[in-house]
Amino acid sequence: MADTYDLVVIGTGPGGYVCAIRAAQLGLSVAVVEKRETHGGTCLNVGCIPSKALLHASEMFEEAGHGFDKLGIKVAPELDLAAMLAHKDATVKGNVDGVAFLFKKNKVTSVHGTGRILAPGRVEVTAEDGGRQEIAAKAIVIATGSDSTPLPGVEIDEKQVVTSTGALELKAVPKHLVVVGAGVIGLEIGSVWRRLGAEVTVVEFLDRILPGMDSEIAKQAQRLFQKQGIAFRLGMKVTAAEPHKGHLDVTIAPAAGEGQPEKLHADVVLVAIGRRPYTEGLGLEEVGVALDERRRVKVDGHFRTSVEGIYAIGDVIAGPMLAHKAEDEGVAVAEILAGQAGHVNYEVIPAVVYTMPEIASVGRTEDELKEAGVQYRAGKFPFTANGRARAMNRTDGLVKILADAETDRVLGVHILAAGAGEMIHEAAVLMEFGGSSEDLGRTCHAHPTMSEAVREAAMAASFKPIHI
Repeated sequence: MADTYDLVVIGTGPGGYVCAIRAAQLGLSVAVVEKRETHGGTCLNVGCIPSKALLHASEMFEEAGHGFDKLGIKVAPELDLAAMLAHKDATVKGNVDGVAFLFKKNKVTSVHGTGRILAPGRVEVTAEDGGRQEIAAKAIVIATGSDSTPLPGVEIDEKQVVTSTGALELKAVPKHLVVVGAGVIGLEIGSVWRRLGAEVTVVEFLDRILPGMDSEIAKQAQRLFQKQGIAFRLGMKVTAAEPHKGHLDVTIAPAAGEGQPEKLHADVVLVAIGRRPYTEGLGLEEVGVALDERRRVKVDGHFRTSVEGIYAIGDVIAGPMLAHKAEDEGVAVAEILAGQAGHVNYEVIPAVVYTMPEIASVGRTEDELKEAGVQYRAGKFPFTANGRARAMNRTDGLVKILADAETDRVLGVHILAAGAGEMIHEAAVLMEFGGSSEDLGRTCHAHPTMSEAVREAAMAASFKPIHI
């Protein structure tokens, strides 16, 4: 006889574990199915959390070696990569142990193994030793996340040719790292190893970095990354990465198909061309769950799939593949299952690139507003005019605020700056409540802070800034 629950969640990444905990808080009996030994999914185990640990550590290393002297501090840092990786592993352990604790605290049952939906209300779990058990539930939530998109013609071994997973486990700093893809993952991990001493070349199929982000901000960011030492080969594709005399011969060619191929020599190649939804092996097609052309699960406005009682959230459905987007969806679907009105506002989902400086964005880009024919005003403020930024030697970047020309309602905010990921949230709160650039410009900000630049950009969009 199968165990029976109100809800079974397949996958315990940020979407799945948050969904399970919120549902349990609302009085539902909940079980989770997780194929890893630890909870937290890609994000906590091999993605967001370990990469941020290495990003921070590598920033401190570079600051000690190249920034402290400007502040009157003389040091000569020495890299202990093993200790840095141990810090990363300890950070991961603290987070995944925290999820396990929260499951126990909220009486969520954990089942380890690979989940497969047999029918509405029935999930089979296959353990690593081959043992099987069945779980019954009134509702099933698919929260299986995503994995790295492979590059045709390039075989990944997670040693020399790596995804983000292998790139966070390298035991030595590569002499030359070739990054395939100038998106968030490629730029973040590329910046880690560049700071630690690697030569880094980023090869991107498109003619720009960070597709989907505001193009003006992306161009300014690229200039800063180039100044830091990252080389970019835009409008190029990688067609092969073959071992040769201890290194890799990486063949690149024009993306448009015209021109001669070139060869780059690399110690390590990072394939970071995107992620794809993890929907294989779940039994979805057999039970009639509809998928779209990208093999994402189709859902309606209440996260219901084409099969009654089966829901989906996170990277397996349409929308940005962001942990916090999955978390919000997890909360929403849990509240819906508990008879409440769960909802996600997709117009206010912030996104952050954790390079140095960081890039943070919420709402519409200027490119999108132009394409849609929306009349808008743009207010900008550079950090070169911000007192706190000068005091910290963090003057790279700017704040850009886009407001509706008629109503002054803020439609998008884009920040390139040290700490941009923390500054973006006042913009998100403002937009959640339909605020205007004047509202933000007339809100008193503490001095001296980096966030004053956000206020000044809002003033530039609505009336006039003070400090430029």
